[in-house]
Amino acid sequence: MNQTQSTRQLLYVPILFAVALALHLLTTGCSKSNVQAAPAMPAPLVTVVNATAQDVPKYLDEIGRNAAFESVTVTPQLAGRIVERRFSDGENLHKGQLLFVIDPRPYKAQLDSAKATLAQRRAALDLARIQFARDEEIIGTRAISKQDYDTKKNAVDVNQALAEAAEAALEMAKLNLEYCYIHSPIDGRAGARLVDIGNVVQANSTALLSIQRLDPIYATFTVTESDLPEVQRQMSRGLLKASVRLPSDAEDAAKSGRIEFLDNSVQNGSGTVNLRATLNNPDRHFWPGQFVNVRLVLNTAKQAVLIPNEATQISQQGPFVYVVKPDDTAELRPVKLGQRQGKDVVVTEGVAPNERIVLAGQMLVRPGAKVRVDPNAPSVAPSNADNPSAKKAGQS
Repeated sequence: MNQTQSTRQLLYVPILFAVALALHLLTTGCSKSNVQAAPAMPAPLVTVVNATAQDVPKYLDEIGRNAAFESVTVTPQLAGRIVERRFSDGENLHKGQLLFVIDPRPYKAQLDSAKATLAQRRAALDLARIQFARDEEIIGTRAISKQDYDTKKNAVDVNQALAEAAEAALEMAKLNLEYCYIHSPIDGRAGARLVDIGNVVQANSTALLSIQRLDPIYATFTVTESDLPEVQRQMSRGLLKASVRLPSDAEDAAKSGRIEFLDNSVQNGSGTVNLRATLNNPDRHFWPGQFVNVRLVLNTAKQAVLIPNEATQISQQGPFVYVVKPDDTAELRPVKLGQRQGKDVVVTEGVAPNERIVLAGQMLVRPGAKVRVDPNAPSVAPSNADNPSAKKAGQS
């Protein structure tokens, strides 16, 4: 290497150092300016509601099944051939309505024969009475023997018995003729007919038709034996009622029913006892055999604390809510939840009435940090006082 090249290299070193220093200062300056320019994160915006206090019902939710209030299988009381049908399948029937007619001609003939037999027996009785009356007048004169007298008297008694038997046979013949005309024994809805015109039916064995009364209607369900004491207590006071609805119905469509039957034993194996509610069903909304949701109202909790169910959160330690303090800081509050009341849920521990509960925006909330309350949101959520189904349950 010559002297000129060494001189050039010595000149390049300060220049490279100066460039590196400039780049370092530029980078450091940009970083400091970026840090200083970063704005602080604003407090998260949340929607809050006030916890409310009101009387709410304590209830049991059970699955039940509807059953007809009355159910009858119509069978004939005498044998014969069906000659008429006076109803349509699925028709709403009235008590006493004519359903079937069995050929009445054989029974009409039996009735006529019974009438003739009765007339004959009565004529024989009248003759025996006349003969006995004559002998009775002369028995004191010894014109007839005692044996003849007794024979005439016995003839009256025999003919009297024969006449009474003929009268009974006449009544039976009339009854059999009435049985030819089969009427509905209850108000109810007809099922599908089981025989047609021309079929020969047998007495007390051939099923003709099923009729079920739909108004009122039963809802049968079970409760566990642990709930039985409270059920018995409320039933003895006449306060036990149930709200019944189809699974597809809204909660406010539930109908109130009276608990009028409690079974006399606990079922072996299941540990449950049967109950039955009676419901008015004029619109035929309920149908026998349907599954229904039954809410059995046991008593009323006074001034229970309610919050919207959507305000509750779940952690590994259990349910909790965020409570907004007066200084707008959020507190994570563990809670114990009770029964659902429509869209609300009862809080048995952890929240006091009128405390502000975070309803929406929980994902950005941090315990102890500030929050911004949305001023446009209502501070009180709709409660069960506005829920018709819960209101009915509370009144019941």
